[in-house]
Amino acid sequence: MSSLRRVSPVRSLAVVCALGASTLLLTACGSSGSDRADVAAAAPTSPGATSATATSASPSPSASLSEEQTERKNLLSAAKVSWDKAADTAVREVPDSRLVGLELKATPADATASPATSSPGTASSGTASPGTASPSSPAPAPSPGAPEWEAQVATEDGTVHRVEIDAVSGEVFRTRVEEDQSADDKQQVATWLTDATQSPDQAVKAATDRADGTVMGLELDQDDNEQLMWAVDVVNPDTWVLTTVDVDAASGEVQNQQVDRD
Repeated sequence: MSSLRRVSPVRSLAVVCALGASTLLLTACGSSGSDRADVAAAAPTSPGATSATATSASPSPSASLSEEQTERKNLLSAAKVSWDKAADTAVREVPDSRLVGLELKATPADATASPATSSPGTASSGTASPGTASPSSPAPAPSPGAPEWEAQVATEDGTVHRVEIDAVSGEVFRTRVEEDQSADDKQQVATWLTDATQSPDQAVKAATDRADGTVMGLELDQDDNEQLMWAVDVVNPDTWVLTTVDVDAASGEVQNQQVDRD
């Protein structure tokens, strides 16, 4: 923190009033009393005082964070459920499924819990419509802005389900089948599940060995060269800077990493 530059006290100027031999001349000193009063009022009353212009407040440490860094800080600080716990919850929610995506995000204002249309303990079917309840009675949706984990899990035939989990309580509040998945989309995801021999845990370990921090998301997808990758988002808890590490989904080798300083 830079120190404030002190302002030198204002010093009064002496006014010499000349006395005539027979008449006291007051013309030069007539206003000196008020002038000195004005100067005294403007001057510091103690040696350590400074002028108002020199006492601006220092910026707080959070003022240097970007909007995205502030959001990451708020979400990760409030979340009580780690990525792996959320992943386990999601794959249990949809039987015979595997994780293909996970993201820590703020709960939107229009979030609602799934309607309780299935009995507790029963599995949701792969043909369920969007908004179908989770196997257990769904929990209420978190408050808008609260952290949630949005997971994507896929069954063997490539059908993707979205599972939304309260990142504080760890409870599922909504499960739904991914909308607008074509037959080709399902076939592609099914192929990815076969080709991705590296588990999410293995991909995260490779990523965090390269970029130390807290996992905020991961996704199974192809890169520009159509190579299947796990993209793992790791956030540094000191700077809140995000690094995306691309891990080969077959070999487990780190192929690329990109730092987002925004």
